[in-house]
Amino acid sequence: MTQSADEAARAPDFAGLRARFPIFERRTYINSCSYGALSLDVQNAIGAYLQSRHEKGSDWNAWIGKAESVRALLAELVNCDADEMALTGSVSESVNNLASAFDFSAGRNEVVLTDLDFPTTSQIWLARERAGARIRRARADESGAAIALAKFDRLISDKTLIVSIPLVCYRNGAMLDVGPIVELARSRGAMVLLDAYQAAGSMRLDVRALGVDFLVGGTLKYLIGGAGVGYCYVRAATKTDLTPVNSGWFAQEDVHAMDIYNNRPSHSARRFESGTPNVPGMYVAEAGLKLLMSVGLDHVRARILSLNAEIARRAIRHGWRIVGSADPALRGAMTAIKCADAPALVARLDARAITTSDRDGNLRISPHFYNDLSDIDRLFDALESERALIG
Repeated sequence: MTQSADEAARAPDFAGLRARFPIFERRTYINSCSYGALSLDVQNAIGAYLQSRHEKGSDWNAWIGKAESVRALLAELVNCDADEMALTGSVSESVNNLASAFDFSAGRNEVVLTDLDFPTTSQIWLARERAGARIRRARADESGAAIALAKFDRLISDKTLIVSIPLVCYRNGAMLDVGPIVELARSRGAMVLLDAYQAAGSMRLDVRALGVDFLVGGTLKYLIGGAGVGYCYVRAATKTDLTPVNSGWFAQEDVHAMDIYNNRPSHSARRFESGTPNVPGMYVAEAGLKLLMSVGLDHVRARILSLNAEIARRAIRHGWRIVGSADPALRGAMTAIKCADAPALVARLDARAITTSDRDGNLRISPHFYNDLSDIDRLFDALESERALIG
C-alpha cells in the first residue's frame, strides 16, 4: 500500500531519532531484546542526576518526584491508573513481592507456568513449593515456540490460584494469544500474571483490554532506559485486600511516618514496593519513556514489523530456519534463527561490530525504531560470510 502524503507527514523522523543514539556511528546494534540502545536523552538525564548530587548532595523531594513521574508514564504505557502501578528494582522483586501475598494452604494452591517462561518467573514460583504451591506447566510443541490452548484448558482448574505467562518468549520471540488464556482462567476463578518484559515498548499494551490481574516488566529493553527499575501493575489495587508479606518503608501508607511499631501498607499498589527507589534509575527510566512515547507506540510497532518482515524474507531466501512463525505480526520484536553454533556466531558478528545475542541455540535479532535497512544489510552481509555457523 502506498503511503499518503498526510501519513508521511505524520510519520516520525526516524533518521533524526536514530541520530540520538551514538552507538550507530560505530556499530550495528540490533539487540534490544537484551538491552535498549543508549540515547543522548538518557545520557543527559544521568548527567542531570549527577549535577543534582554535586549541587545539592541530596534532593529527596525532587527525586521522589522523578519516581512519581515514572509511575505515571508507566501507567500511561499500559493504560492503568497510577494507583495500580508499583515501582520495584526488577521483575524478580515484583514477582517475589506478589508471590508473598498468597496463601497456598487456603484451597487454591496450583500455579500454572509455561515452557516459554523467563527463568526468574518460573524460579520464584518453584521456590514457593516450600510454602505449599503445586506447580503445573503448559508444554510447548516441538518447535519450542507455541503452546496449544488445549494445554492450558487441561491444566487450569478450580485448584488453580494463578496462571503465569509471558506475552513474548525471551528465547525465540514467540507471542502467546493472551485473551483465550485469560478467559479460561477467569471461568475457573484463577488470576493471571503477564510477563511483558519482551513486549513493553515494542507494541501497544492495554491491561484493561487484556484483562490480566498483574503485569510485570522493566525499563532496560524496549523501554530504552536502564537496569534497576521494574514495575508491577496490580488490577484494582485500591479495592483488593491482597497484601504481600515482603515489605519495606516505601510500601507503607505514609512513607514519612517512620513508624517502627506498626506495619501499615499503602492502600495502593505501592504496598508491593519495598525500599528506597533506584534514584539514578528513575532519571534514566523517565528519559527513555518520554523519548519512546514521543515516537508513538503505533509508529514503533509498524517500524519493527517492517524491519522484521525484511529479516524474515532474507532468512527464508537463504533457507535458514526461523523459530516459530515467520509472520512478524505473530511474534514480538525478536526474530530467532536456529543455528548450528549460535554463541560462536554472535562472537563473530561482534568482531564485525554487529551486536546480537543468542539463547537456546538461536540467533536473536531484535530491531527497534532506531534501526533501519542499512542495519539489516550489514547483518545479512555478515551472516552470509558466516553461514557455516548457521547450518
